[in-house]
Amino acid sequence: MFNNTWFSSSASDYLSESEKLPLSPESLFLIGNRHSWWVFTAAAFLVSVPVFIQAPLVRHVPFVSLVMTLGWVGLGIALLKRPKTQVWGDLLLGFSWSWLAGSIYWGWLRWEPLIHLPIEAIGLPFALWSLRRGWGKVGNLFYLGSLFGTVLTDVYFYLTDLIPYWRQVMRVDPALATPIFQSAIAQVQTPWGLSLALVLLATLLSVGIWSLAKGQLHWWAFSGAVLSTILVDTLFWVAASMA
Repeated sequence: MFNNTWFSSSASDYLSESEKLPLSPESLFLIGNRHSWWVFTAAAFLVSVPVFIQAPLVRHVPFVSLVMTLGWVGLGIALLKRPKTQVWGDLLLGFSWSWLAGSIYWGWLRWEPLIHLPIEAIGLPFALWSLRRGWGKVGNLFYLGSLFGTVLTDVYFYLTDLIPYWRQVMRVDPALATPIFQSAIAQVQTPWGLSLALVLLATLLSVGIWSLAKGQLHWWAFSGAVLSTILVDTLFWVAASMA
């Protein structure tokens, strides 16, 4: 369906023809590093997008958010058709899985935390199937990185017994949620909650840095998604603390 260049797996696969001339190892590293940082930043941004845009959208017009998935897919396919933007099309197609899952869960099913991860993993079979064949590595690893961060965050909620507060917050008017947030923060600030938060932080940092060290474009997309989970979780914690 798509040109085989979509299935590229390293930074050099997306360089222009002039940049593919013989280069010293140092020069090749610098070029790859430059492109990789752009992909890393874009991946981190796309993980943060749902927090600021999709979250309020799904609460009021969930169907609009769901339909927007088609827009992301269409834009991704359009970018894939142009050699200079193939990597961004690849990344957007991976992002579309996260957007689709967010639209479904937060739009209609947000009252039940137990089905959050199954919904978020809606694109997992396709991502694993594609990666096994070497297809769309940038987008699929971005999606897996985002899912990995979500899994760790949800596990933290389970282990610190924050699930009841999740249910309560989703069922009350936002203006009445302040006491619930305060109780949840008190739960987080216990020795057990703080210890697990440090474990969560250390795990995200370790996996994110390990991915960067692999030096391949798709792993930088994965790392951007994983490390940005720290930012998103921190924003939620700050917002709950200020409630």
